[in-house]
Amino acid sequence: MLNYIWLGLMVCSVILGVADGRTAQVVAAVTDSAKLAVTIAIGLVGIMALWLGLMKIAEEAGLVQLFAKAISPIMRRLFPDVPIEHPAMGSMVLNMAANMLGLNNAATPFGLRAMEELEKINKTPGTASNAMCTFLAINTSSVQLIPATAIAFLAAGGADNPAVIVGTSIIATTCSTVAAVVAVKFFEKLPMFNRRKEVVNEYS
Repeated sequence: MLNYIWLGLMVCSVILGVADGRTAQVVAAVTDSAKLAVTIAIGLVGIMALWLGLMKIAEEAGLVQLFAKAISPIMRRLFPDVPIEHPAMGSMVLNMAANMLGLNNAATPFGLRAMEELEKINKTPGTASNAMCTFLAINTSSVQLIPATAIAFLAAGGADNPAVIVGTSIIATTCSTVAAVVAVKFFEKLPMFNRRKEVVNEYS
């Protein structure tokens, strides 16, 4: 769907530019944007490789498991239908850890794996469970302690102090995550959305 949306936006912009007699500006904008995309992408390689490497080291060293144990009380309250030892819990923790470091690309595989594991304990496959909705809400809002990707974009764009956004990012993403959790927990209590008792699995 996103591909169609982006294609529609590009086609409309070209048509409107030509109709308005600004063909030269449209061509120049396309060329400049392509150059900027390559410049930013090359600038992101180094910092993304650094953070992805640090995440891999943390995973291999067992730091992620320690983090999982530290937040297990919170995870139990957020996901009461998912046993703490279930593989889905580990994948969700890895996803959240990557998101907190602003590594959206690294978080995606963990998020997909978490959804696959949550689907395995979903009594009605094809319909999102409470746990899946809660995880999606947290994943979408996501507290970011270190917005690495945003910092990399600012650095690649030549910002004087790209790390200046850290404080405001923490405040903004914390507010968005609290709002997301409150909303999803409110809706799951409504009779039409309440599916907690429907989830049964071999770990319970």
